[in-house]
Amino acid sequence: MSFELYKWRLCRKSEEETLNETPMSSSVGVKYLDVFLICVLNVDRRTAADYPEGNNSSDYLVQTTTYLPENFTYSPYLPCPEKLPYMRGFLNVNVSEVSFDEIHQLFSKDLDIEPGGHWRPKDCKARWKVAVLIPFRNRHEHLPIFFLHLIPMLQKQRLEFAFYVIEQTGTQPFNRAMLFNVGFKEAMKDSVWDCVIFHDVDHLPENDRNYYGCGEMPRHFAAKLDKYMYILPYKEFFGGVSGLTVEQFRKINGFPNAFWGWGGEDDDLWNRVHYAGYNVTRPEGDLGKYKSIPHHHRGEVQFLGRYKLLRYSKERQYIDGLNNLVYTPKVLVDRLYTNISVNLMPELAPIEDY
Repeated sequence: MSFELYKWRLCRKSEEETLNETPMSSSVGVKYLDVFLICVLNVDRRTAADYPEGNNSSDYLVQTTTYLPENFTYSPYLPCPEKLPYMRGFLNVNVSEVSFDEIHQLFSKDLDIEPGGHWRPKDCKARWKVAVLIPFRNRHEHLPIFFLHLIPMLQKQRLEFAFYVIEQTGTQPFNRAMLFNVGFKEAMKDSVWDCVIFHDVDHLPENDRNYYGCGEMPRHFAAKLDKYMYILPYKEFFGGVSGLTVEQFRKINGFPNAFWGWGGEDDDLWNRVHYAGYNVTRPEGDLGKYKSIPHHHRGEVQFLGRYKLLRYSKERQYIDGLNNLVYTPKVLVDRLYTNISVNLMPELAPIEDY
């Protein structure tokens, strides 16, 4: 049952019972406060008990039960709430191409955005300082679309954030994992971040209640991708968008550097997380839905040696990662992001051959 239909039935029932001066039926599963929140403030208060038996309630519980009303007053001296009235749920994702000139013009009106896309809330204290890392090569048409969707969402979530685009130059196969390691090291030089989001440029969130803060365990945000029919491909899938605290990422020694070409590095990260004693959490219900911008790998090769490396994930973890990486970056600061160009080569991260 859609929220609008649920709301119409509930509010009509409430009106009838008020006219009859009888207590509201408990079978609906809500109290008078719930009626006020649903009928007046348009806040979805449903729980799994409100769905017919046999329905998959996780598919419906997009609007969670504790989001604040529109007239909520913040305090600039207290942490921002995690569930804000501006976070309404479903986002209208538009993958149509847009130019960087248009994006710069649009966000030039927001004087609170500092160089590098650094933004912080003024009406409360951000719970997390988030560095968003984006591995990049030849996807120039995707970046403006990415910023058009991510900047407003993170502002609504009242997070302090900045974007780091790590661009691989040279002719070597694309090394997404090593780019993330480079981006992490450079971001840590730039500011005191406590949460790091590892984000593919072609993945756009479909729900602004998918909160981009970190937690006690590593987080896999992109649990339901449209290109996989919104079904998790396999239990250990850790691709697309993930987040770890700075402490967690350092403890696992970052990503592996040995994956040249696409495929396998996320599975290795999953192994590292679990070998370090962590579990992976995911958003509930439809919160983790993402739309992918259509693209091809554009000549990037699949890494055929990934299965051999994955067999030795545990042995490699603390000799291949943040601690064996040497590189020379070229850093340019744009208004909306920091661009880190780097020419990657295998000899920059030497490791024993397994």
